[in-house]
Amino acid sequence: MAQNMLLYWGTGSPPCWRLMIALEEKQLQGYKHKLLSFDKKEHQSPEVKALNPRAQLPTFKHGEIVVNESFAACLYLENVFKTQGTRLIPDDPAQMALVYQRMFETENLQQKMYEVAFYDWMVPEGERLESALKRNKEKLIEELKLWEGYLEKMGKGSYLAGKNFSMADVVCFPVVAYFPRLQCPKERCPRLMEYYEMVKDRPSIKASWPPEWLEKPVGADILKSL
Repeated sequence: MAQNMLLYWGTGSPPCWRLMIALEEKQLQGYKHKLLSFDKKEHQSPEVKALNPRAQLPTFKHGEIVVNESFAACLYLENVFKTQGTRLIPDDPAQMALVYQRMFETENLQQKMYEVAFYDWMVPEGERLESALKRNKEKLIEELKLWEGYLEKMGKGSYLAGKNFSMADVVCFPVVAYFPRLQCPKERCPRLMEYYEMVKDRPSIKASWPPEWLEKPVGADILKSL
């Protein structure tokens, strides 16, 4: 079943990682995949652009169906393989609503983390300002407070949207994983770090862990001063 799937991906990319977690959770191991280098701009190759005009990763193909946006691809897998593997979207309307809410809120956490962790990469050297980076850090701190509050409300040992692992976790965990990797102080987001420790050894996450992170478990201390 998975043999007619093809994934183009880049290591360490949260969008790629979440799709790989979803594939594992839906028991779709054995799919074809090509690891591409962002540094070498391999994602901008004609091969990728033929499927994804935006030249972004992940680029995902299932038979003749192409789904490139990671959220869309994850939801596609859940709907097509609903009865296979882990049920990632609950039927209960209230639970479903919370899963969707946390899923799409992840975009806020991801973007604000990027704007601090990858500030030098995103902003040309001549346009960088310490005051702008300071504002970005303040926005990220406020965002973390929201997630800390969510987890506190859910109670100890909870996943992001309840007692069961869901699509909210599939989507958000790869972003959360960047905080310990980039040495964010644990006291800045203690509940998120408890959540990280609880989820990081889940089989789907271990199976899809970024190869370069296995070789170098700790990254630069970019978030140490947060």
